[in-house]
Amino acid sequence: MSYRQLHFICLDGDNHQVVQILRTRYKKTLLKYFGRFSLQARANVKTVTMDLNFYYQDIVRACFPNAQIVIDRFHMIQMLTRSFNSLRVQVMKTFDKRSRQYQLLKSPWKLYLKKVHPHYNWHYKDCLTQAQVVTEGINTSTTLENSYNLMQSFIQAVETGNTHELKLLINCQDQIGTLMHKTLLTFKHNLKAVLNGAKLPYSNGCLEGFNRKLNLSIRKKVDKNIVMFLSTFIL
Repeated sequence: MSYRQLHFICLDGDNHQVVQILRTRYKKTLLKYFGRFSLQARANVKTVTMDLNFYYQDIVRACFPNAQIVIDRFHMIQMLTRSFNSLRVQVMKTFDKRSRQYQLLKSPWKLYLKKVHPHYNWHYKDCLTQAQVVTEGINTSTTLENSYNLMQSFIQAVETGNTHELKLLINCQDQIGTLMHKTLLTFKHNLKAVLNGAKLPYSNGCLEGFNRKLNLSIRKKVDKNIVMFLSTFIL
């Protein structure tokens, strides 16, 4: 099977078995494929998990009248961390490369993307703990600090399934980075599906794992844009 044949992969969200692999992911092709099943069968689909691709959401609404759209948790957090990282670099470049602020925002960049922990077991140079490095770094910019705090709170709310907190964060009025603001607007536009991603147990992890195994077996790159699978698909 060649790379060009792996454009759409559909997995069962409960048992993680492959439902279908299609050669293209065009809307016409997908509608035709799912249209082969009876309305009764398609009505039994309860959830569809995906990233924030509007293209797939249209297909779900057209084919599966009773399905809840679930935005994958990993992709939500990935969007938010990328927007924060972009702001971190933007703020970093406002300082001289030899300055302490520049070094705090550049060298330990991975620390800013880690989850907050109450204790740390090693020290950064200049006798700073990991927490102190991050605190001093984000204090270089109010916008950066607000964005960091929002990102951490969002990650915690997703992991604990706290949909009430997620709503508050998505509607946050604090001064944050432009890209993060756009990310929150995207979440707000897809609010119900985003909240489903936090409160329901489904994710695209099994699909990502399937892609990796396929890569190893055929040494071809699978289209990583395909992040959709069905849960409880009863034929």
